[in-house]
Amino acid sequence: MSNAAPITAEKRLFLKDRELGALLEITQAINQDLGETALYKIFQFTLLGQLNIRRVVLYVKEEGEWQCMVSFGQHLPDYRRIPLPEVIIKNCTSAPAAVASLALNDSWKLLETLIPVVRNDEVVAYVFIGNMHDDYASGEATKFLETLSNILFGAIENRRLGRQRIAAAAMRKEIEIAQEVQTMLFPRSLPNDAHVAVAASYVPHTAVGGDYYDVVPLDANRFMFCIADVSGKGVAASLLMSNFQAGLRTLLRQQADIATVANELNNLIFRNAGGDKFITVFFGLYDRTTRKLQFVNAGHNDPLLLADDNSVQLLKEGTIMLGVMDELPMLKVGEVDIPPHTLLLTYTDGLTEVFDDNYNEFGEEGVLRVIRHNRYLPLPRLHEELLREIKEFNVNGSQFADDITILSCRFK
Repeated sequence: MSNAAPITAEKRLFLKDRELGALLEITQAINQDLGETALYKIFQFTLLGQLNIRRVVLYVKEEGEWQCMVSFGQHLPDYRRIPLPEVIIKNCTSAPAAVASLALNDSWKLLETLIPVVRNDEVVAYVFIGNMHDDYASGEATKFLETLSNILFGAIENRRLGRQRIAAAAMRKEIEIAQEVQTMLFPRSLPNDAHVAVAASYVPHTAVGGDYYDVVPLDANRFMFCIADVSGKGVAASLLMSNFQAGLRTLLRQQADIATVANELNNLIFRNAGGDKFITVFFGLYDRTTRKLQFVNAGHNDPLLLADDNSVQLLKEGTIMLGVMDELPMLKVGEVDIPPHTLLLTYTDGLTEVFDDNYNEFGEEGVLRVIRHNRYLPLPRLHEELLREIKEFNVNGSQFADDITILSCRFK
């Protein structure tokens, strides 16, 4: 009996030295900023080399799915092909457990201990070990393995959070650039003279919307205007709109007619988006001297032309949306005479696709009701009334489901 105590103390000292070595290896690996796969490998060889653990299996929760990252040891099956048993997921949520107590099939018989790794009250990994050295098969040893595993997965989680922060910062920068691009796309000034007044309002649904409007003077008497809605939202939609605007401005500098503008922009969008995205757009070309409006409606909401006698004309003539086909079918240019005191309202579908708590849609009828009642208000005030009305109608108040753009013209 007298010789037993020094031997036990010597073994304890030896094991503590091995634990310190394992801790040092893992810490050095973390400080070297290695990738996750390399860290898993070092974890495996640390258990083998420092702690003499001959069988190691590691399952990790990746994006909600359990995946085997380490499967090492003689006579073990390849656990990368074996799903983690449901009995483990349901019952082993905090404390280590003997594998033999879990009533698993023979695939698991060579493993002895299961250690759940818990982070923020959630199991993020399971460490299975087997064929341990006799001197290391104790509750104290299991506690050290828990600590070592937590250090490893804490480092991995911190790296993931770091990558997420970097990705989020990059995304914020992309959005900032896209917002700046989108702001630059909108015209700096709108016509307001003895012949016509133009006003615009834009309410984005997200940080970067998919709506666009433009007004471009062609000469002293004529100007082109358009309102458009690109499929999708975000940076990709903003970039496509940027392409659209650049193409539009180039064509107008070349004195292209309205049909050519529609055809060439369709070709541009089709080439750039490959048919995956499209743009609905209304083009209008107004001549102050002739009081004629030429237009092409390319799959867009029909603009409302409200005459002084309260009669309404929908501007439908045109073609399909841009970017769907390489050539526009059956393109028709509309033309209409504009009597004095006529109001033209163009808009994107965010204005009409607003629903109350009974799933009734505000719709074109709602828009027409509001503009008839407020048609002689200054255009900015008219837009305010429209936005106020749909906010009151909307079941979600000011939380709209899409971008809203209004572009209106009052012909004097």
